[in-house]
Amino acid sequence: MVNGLSGERMLIALGIGIILLIIMVLKTKIQAFLALITTTILVGVIGGMPLLNITLEDGRTFGILNSVTTGFGGTLGSIGIIIGFGVMMGQIFEVTGAAKRMAYSFLKLFGEGREEEALAFTGFLVSIPIFCDSGFVVLAPIAKALSKATKKSVIALGVSLAAGLVITHSLVPPTPGPLGVCGIFGIDVGKFILLSIVLAIPMAIACIVYARKVLAKKYYWLLDDNDEPHAYPYQEPDYSSAFNMDTEGLPGTLESFMPLLLPIILILINTVATALGATEGFMTVLIFLGQPIVAVGLGLFVAIFTLGKDLPRDVALREMEKGMQSAGIIMLVTGGGGALGQIIKDSGLGNYIADGLAKTAIPLIILPLVISTAMRFIQGSGTVAMTTAASISAPILIAGGTNLTLGAIACCVGSLFFGYFNDSYFWVVNRTLGVTEAKDQLQVWSVTSTIAWAVGVAEILILSIFMH
Repeated sequence: MVNGLSGERMLIALGIGIILLIIMVLKTKIQAFLALITTTILVGVIGGMPLLNITLEDGRTFGILNSVTTGFGGTLGSIGIIIGFGVMMGQIFEVTGAAKRMAYSFLKLFGEGREEEALAFTGFLVSIPIFCDSGFVVLAPIAKALSKATKKSVIALGVSLAAGLVITHSLVPPTPGPLGVCGIFGIDVGKFILLSIVLAIPMAIACIVYARKVLAKKYYWLLDDNDEPHAYPYQEPDYSSAFNMDTEGLPGTLESFMPLLLPIILILINTVATALGATEGFMTVLIFLGQPIVAVGLGLFVAIFTLGKDLPRDVALREMEKGMQSAGIIMLVTGGGGALGQIIKDSGLGNYIADGLAKTAIPLIILPLVISTAMRFIQGSGTVAMTTAASISAPILIAGGTNLTLGAIACCVGSLFFGYFNDSYFWVVNRTLGVTEAKDQLQVWSVTSTIAWAVGVAEILILSIFMH
């Protein structure tokens, strides 16, 4: 331990801090950011860290407030700009109708009979820049229109869409939560994006299967002329009548996809080139353009000058500023998580716990999964769950030599567990689809989110055997 601190005392301090954090977030009016900073300071005080900064023999500054400011600033220094760019892009997608155009494109691509897949993968892509709550509100009318046209259950279609949205919202940057986790772990965002997308696909497929095989028949609900759902005896879908969606006024397919595809392609080139050691000549330029800050910034420029070309200047600025307002709390919570992680790192507690767990048969990768899952169940917010898990587990996984990219994804996977009454998205999905009874709400959404979580946990455990 650093500067003669007691490992047992710091561990007790962390335990007390986590309990107080849960109580503050769940039972009081204290906001999550203030709760995180308060917890960080309390852990340092109870653990015996210096109240005033001191200089160690190796020249490092050591103290509670130094850990708070260093952890907060270090985390946001790499991630804050990308979060800002990402949420501004998301607002442009929403206000211009680009998200709807993506949905229509996928419906055409997948064809008749595969509406669940089309809606799920629309959500899968749209939720990378757009918050899943607003994405579901924007795209739910498409699910309802499909239900009316095909006589498929609106519940099965809506849940497929909701699952696609929440999975990438929880796993894939530049969504702010996963970005914050990347910042706390200090890992390569490009590699994280590639791995998280690969792992997210089986999770989405599992939810589609549940929606189609279970919900479609158990909740065979169709909408009346007032968009009110009613239960009917199950019948096979009807494709006899042509179904053409109104796409008037929406941007083109290439325009809609380009602001999202461009940064993903640039980040992919950067990751591959760096891994192969191709860092000279023109590749230097491509690697620079593929840095997440530059790539997402270029995507935002493309969105502004293509999708937003017909928006009045005041509308475009107002929408982007609205996105920045929503990003503020995400940035603060992410920075607060970074501060808590820095206390654990600076005190030496991360090494202490890692050494202790190394003597047991418990894999270290279990730690972020358990913390994130527990926090998600207790307080509802996926972002708070994954950020808290990252801030606590990152220093321990670093000390234990565990694969950090996999550890970061474990934090994100845990945040999907059993969305229920304390989760805002639970209410958005159920209310929009007209599900009012609690037992139905749990079956429709809580089980769905848990299926995504379970598949993700299985993937993490399998990969942990091969990735060290």
